[in-house]
Amino acid sequence: MTDPFSLHADVKHDMTNQIQTYFLNEHDEEIGQLKATLILDFFLKEIAPAVYNQGIADAHQFLEKKLEDLFSIQK
Repeated sequence: MTDPFSLHADVKHDMTNQIQTYFLNEHDEEIGQLKATLILDFFLKEIAPAVYNQGIADAHQFLEKKLEDLFSIQK
């Protein structure tokens, strides 16, 4: 099964570094690259689709409103 969201290797590396920094700063816990990658993969698989879908729904609602505004000036 393919990943639901494919990220460029550099982006994924930066995100795992951010996860490591978060754990160090917020939980005073050093985690390795593997653990950070597994956490990122979990969020991409389990949580990101809901966030993505909400973004799509928000964009749809925004565009729908703008189209209504456009049609309201029709002569």
